[in-house]
Amino acid sequence: MSGSFGSINTALTALRYQQAALDVASTNVANVGTDGYVRRRVVGETLGSGTTPVLWSRPDGLGSNGVQAGRLDRMTDALLDSRVRREHGRQSFLDARAAALARVETGLAEPGDSGVAAALTDFRKSFHDLGNAPGSAAARSQVVSAAETVVDAVKLQAHHLADEASDQRSHALSAVDEVNSLSTQLAAANRTIATARAGGSDTSNLMDQRDALALRLSEMTGATATENAQGGMDVVLAAENPPVALVTGSKAAALTITGGIAAGGSATSGTVAFTLDPDTTGGTTALAASLGGDLGATARLLDVDLPAYIAGLADVVDSLVSRVNTAHQAGYDAAGTPGGAFFDLDTTAGLDPLAKLDSFGVAVTAAQVAVSSVADASRDGGNAGPLADATNVDDRYQRLVNGFGSTVAGAQGLVDNQAALTAQVDSAREQLAGVSLDEETVSMLAAQRAYEAAARVMTTVDSVLDTLINRTGVR
Repeated sequence: MSGSFGSINTALTALRYQQAALDVASTNVANVGTDGYVRRRVVGETLGSGTTPVLWSRPDGLGSNGVQAGRLDRMTDALLDSRVRREHGRQSFLDARAAALARVETGLAEPGDSGVAAALTDFRKSFHDLGNAPGSAAARSQVVSAAETVVDAVKLQAHHLADEASDQRSHALSAVDEVNSLSTQLAAANRTIATARAGGSDTSNLMDQRDALALRLSEMTGATATENAQGGMDVVLAAENPPVALVTGSKAAALTITGGIAAGGSATSGTVAFTLDPDTTGGTTALAASLGGDLGATARLLDVDLPAYIAGLADVVDSLVSRVNTAHQAGYDAAGTPGGAFFDLDTTAGLDPLAKLDSFGVAVTAAQVAVSSVADASRDGGNAGPLADATNVDDRYQRLVNGFGSTVAGAQGLVDNQAALTAQVDSAREQLAGVSLDEETVSMLAAQRAYEAAARVMTTVDSVLDTLINRTGVR
């Protein structure tokens, strides 16, 4: 008789377990499109045999007392998740840098009719035209107009670069705010997870939130994250030696910009520098190494990529001004006066290249163009050839543009290569953690059939007991 009652209890545990399996499958299906959701799986555990003689107990070794939902697993792999964060951090760095470089390249307008190269060609041609008609006021005006076009083209590039740098500085400030918000949220999630675990509550949803925050921090800073003993996520800036903690348990550091960018977004002297103030211990830690991720790309653009092109453009203008002014000072203008400086340019030592480019301008009027090689010979165009030759800085400028183009192409190539690797780890994680409607359908059908079978066991045992209790011995 005890075996029959034990079978009812076993069937009851099966009903409860299969109901739990159905609930989990339903939750998975409901969250099939939820960002950051990790598929759950209920894991059953066999209930041990009874050891205390009771009505439904069984002798040891003759079976179990059914099944129970032992735990709820999140379908993740710590190593794979770590790789996902690492590759996403690299992808974020490369994407941000390549996108900014592509914008700058578009603004250069090279090759094109409105770029610096085209303006230099027209400027050189205007001297040849004036040499052929030195007495022509229109030809003289054309020289000045062509020179102003060169100045405008150069300044347009400089302003475009300055605007991109300004945008990057503003982005850095907002990115730092986002990092600090993410760190604070992750620390709070860590605290909640630890409390929930201590109370025996399910933390699956909190861990989904935790993982999403850690991934975003990796994308923003290139940080690495590891799960701690309490189930939270500790985040460190691994590029530092030794690594510096950004989030430790329920404590979050505050990232600040201490160099290169003022609070309002203007540029300051020096390179972009970051400090944790306070850090997770309550002190202050200056970061010696560059950050990765989105913020690292911003620092790279502001410290290396944009200044390199601006300095190169300033060198081209330096060469142009020096060559043209030297040739111009060897000639005479329409009034027979020795030529002066054709271009204005501030050549103060140590001057910021952008400020130097901003000072670039035409210093002469049409009548002051010193195209004559001899005094008192307004119709002599002997200095036109040397002036035209002096404008030839094309090779230097072309090297600058080609070099930048190679940088842009190289950056995009790195993006493409990294994208393939990032997609690979994302696919591997999706196969493990993502919800497949087909798989969940199979799981629900299996749970449904098992539920029906357990219910059938109960009705069968109930029928047996009814026969034994109510009908045995009846005459």
